[in-house]
Amino acid sequence: MYRYDEFDQTLVDERVVQFRDQVQRRLSGELTEPQFKPLRLMNGLYMQLHAYMLRVAIPYGMMSSEQLRMLAHIARRYDRGYGHFTTRQNIQYNWPKLPEVPDLLADLAKVQMNAIQTSGNSFRNTTADQYGGVAADEIEDPRIWSEIIRQWSTLHPEFSFLPRKFKIAVTGSPNDRAAVRFHDIGIVIVEGDGGEIGFEVLVGGGLGRSPFVAKTIRDFLPKQHLLSYLEAILRVYNQLGRRDNLFKARIKILVHETGTEEFARLVEDEWAQIKDAGVDLSVEEVGRIKAYFAPPVYEALDADVAEFRAQRDADPDFDLWAGTNLAPHRQPGYAIVNLSLKPEGGPPGDATADQMDRVADLADTFSLGEIRVTHEQNLVFAHVRQADLHELWTELTAIAMTTPNMGLITDTICCPGLDYCNLANARSIPVAQRISRRFADLKLQHNIGELRIKMSGCINACGHHHAGHIGILGVDRKGEEYYQITLGGSGAEDASIGKVIGPAFSEDAVVDAVATVVNVYVAKRKDGERFLDTCRRIGPEPFKEKLYGAH
Repeated sequence: MYRYDEFDQTLVDERVVQFRDQVQRRLSGELTEPQFKPLRLMNGLYMQLHAYMLRVAIPYGMMSSEQLRMLAHIARRYDRGYGHFTTRQNIQYNWPKLPEVPDLLADLAKVQMNAIQTSGNSFRNTTADQYGGVAADEIEDPRIWSEIIRQWSTLHPEFSFLPRKFKIAVTGSPNDRAAVRFHDIGIVIVEGDGGEIGFEVLVGGGLGRSPFVAKTIRDFLPKQHLLSYLEAILRVYNQLGRRDNLFKARIKILVHETGTEEFARLVEDEWAQIKDAGVDLSVEEVGRIKAYFAPPVYEALDADVAEFRAQRDADPDFDLWAGTNLAPHRQPGYAIVNLSLKPEGGPPGDATADQMDRVADLADTFSLGEIRVTHEQNLVFAHVRQADLHELWTELTAIAMTTPNMGLITDTICCPGLDYCNLANARSIPVAQRISRRFADLKLQHNIGELRIKMSGCINACGHHHAGHIGILGVDRKGEEYYQITLGGSGAEDASIGKVIGPAFSEDAVVDAVATVVNVYVAKRKDGERFLDTCRRIGPEPFKEKLYGAH
């Protein structure tokens, strides 16, 4: 994995010193809150409903055991003993005290971590497929290009104050695990007609008040031109993006109003002027960064591990977990392990300091000291020998991280909602917990099959509700919390935006409404059909009839 060089470390250390001075000036009254706000936002510090919230970047979701131990230390020392992993592969702390934040950031810098640009109108953390470098279906490792983008975008002088926040995601597989089609820029690594590897470039995706699926503006971009092409896109956006209306400032609105073909033409024209101007990296520099992501030295193992098969046959609980929470590894004899942060009745995405410490220890023992964060708010061990899986499962069970629910109804994406966020209209965590308890029976979950619930406490869609097979949106109705349900969304390669099914449900009724939707699906599905398949086939009417009666 990537290690900071002297330039990275100097930049982060200097940033800590700068922010310490800014905090002192705020505490002394030299800076007003309006003056302090843009400074704190560029360092990842929000003012939420009850306290400040700090968002820490985990670039492309990848960290070492040493870094995770530091995150555990921060949860204990500066917060209330836990952290919340987010849909941008970040971690959030909900209770830091302003005078202590500079010390917190200094501790992060000791392990090559920071909170730079995790908020504000600039680049957010670049996200990627959590299986980068190990997935069996991968064309090329997306982490290499995500790191190149991270270095290019950090404090970029031309793009530090964009019209609005800007999000980029990269996937190296045709099976989209990074939701690239709901990003301002989505990058898909593809193989060209002659076997050359390059990028499909998508622009203008996003959720929130006006959701859009990103449009392809280039089917194939040679790898060596990635940065100059991104720069051309950002220049067009920086010049033409709206700054007079917060709700129309995202690039998705610019692409929609300009038209995909015209926007692509503008980008190509801009790119023609800069593509040979030295923006792109040299082959040598790309090779230097690529070397940080060289595959580890794996043991030579058989693809079929008899011990692993025997353990599955002997232990039904282990077999259920192995069938749900493992993913194919490109190296024979190894597996990718998904660690669920969605235990029965738990807040989705939360991990305690004790859990983080234990995961770090287990990563050292079983996964070469490396941990990944997924955009679906779970963790991943990327390098586990199949022969070690049963022992690892036993250890993870002790810290409540073996719920066999990946991609199932209780593997809910959920924003913090009105429990923490001053933008939210309704609480989301308690609803997610009630859904988790309602469908806790594992046989029931597995009978239902793949069904992705995503929930947001407001229209800003931090919980990706538009992209949920079932989406839940918290709304305010005359001071009471209500929940609007959408059906048919997808954040995968078949990306789609869910459609509102009808009037919103009260807090007391929303979980029953979800259960009704599930029952309709189970009654109507054909053999082998996922919820999303059935929903697309039969349309909304059967669900509406059961939810609202004949009309």
